[in-house]
Amino acid sequence: MTVLARGARGARSEDVRRGNLSTLLRYVHVHGPTPRSQLTAVLGLNRSTIGGLTGELAAAGLVREEAGRAASGGGRPSHVVSPETQRVQVLAMDVGVTHLTVARVGLGGTVLSRRDSSWPGHTPRPRAVATALATEGAALLAEIGGDAVVVAAGVAVPGMVRRHDGQVRQAPNLGWRDVPLGHELAEALQLPVAVGNDADLGIRAEHVRGAAAGVEDAVYLSGHSGLGAGIFAGGSPLGGRAGYAGEVGHSLVNPDGLPCHCGSTGCWETECGEERLFELAGRPPGGGLAGVREVVAAASKGDAPAHAALLHVATWLGRGTANVVNVLNPEVVIMGGALEAVLVAAGDTVRVEFESAGLAALVQQVRLVSPHLGADSTLLGAAELAFDPLLSDPLLELSRRSAS
Repeated sequence: MTVLARGARGARSEDVRRGNLSTLLRYVHVHGPTPRSQLTAVLGLNRSTIGGLTGELAAAGLVREEAGRAASGGGRPSHVVSPETQRVQVLAMDVGVTHLTVARVGLGGTVLSRRDSSWPGHTPRPRAVATALATEGAALLAEIGGDAVVVAAGVAVPGMVRRHDGQVRQAPNLGWRDVPLGHELAEALQLPVAVGNDADLGIRAEHVRGAAAGVEDAVYLSGHSGLGAGIFAGGSPLGGRAGYAGEVGHSLVNPDGLPCHCGSTGCWETECGEERLFELAGRPPGGGLAGVREVVAAASKGDAPAHAALLHVATWLGRGTANVVNVLNPEVVIMGGALEAVLVAAGDTVRVEFESAGLAALVQQVRLVSPHLGADSTLLGAAELAFDPLLSDPLLELSRRSAS
């Protein structure tokens, strides 16, 4: 966390104030209700400065202050600063090959309302997805009370997204190329819209308040129909030159393997994606996470094809994860989506293959874990993406939205 201390060389006092407002609001957003005394200690500012900052944020409707409980030893209780969850909100959207989720998320990361839908058995066209997102988003906006402010929308997509305009350059498992999703949704919802890769947003959420909190080097593997990686290296997201880093599902693992949606052959996701699981288990395609859980349940009850399918996917999941760890040397690998179900059901197989394929010095110090945020990691990551401009400059962004 960066704190702009008072009197920083070369910095104007206004810049310092804005930076401290940002740091304080971000801390409360991540950690929830916090005593002023704790904010004073964590941010390294004196009590009067903290009081002034919280007063500004409270006047803007971003936080509220309430009297805290007196300490057991007596003395004056410290006021508690809490995020205005109901008043300050974003729309968060998670797009998958078989599912769609749209939610209202309040400051502090609380899901206030959500709508889930699915389209199993076929790949949705871009226009249908944009229309569904706009329709569901508008319905959620209509629920909001009179004094609430929705500052932005964030969208998670299983594909390569151009940073500056939300253009989905390529989403192989959706069959999309150069889809202006961000622009279309911004026009439909009359909101700023930010679009990001689902795995990048999954690691973002898990790094804020999940399994990677406090971890400098971590990887989130997003495994729905395809497979991608969100990466934190040295405490910062690793995006690459154009923001497309992490397409690990399209690394070659089996030269004699299956054709991939990307146009290549033998990609990692063709061996451990959920569609491979369905094929080997003799199930219809497009079952989504519910279908994966059905295969896992069948395997536990002695269904031979389901059991064999689960072991096949677990084997390749372990081998491919070893490649990721050999390259990136993370402390934690989080397995999201369908991969979590595979890890829970066949974790021994995953770990045996992982340890045999990886370099001993690396695999011995990494943890393979489930996401603490469950299936909502990418959804909550989309919310964090939408909140980011507000958290970076709270009063400016709120004034922009209030004026629009």
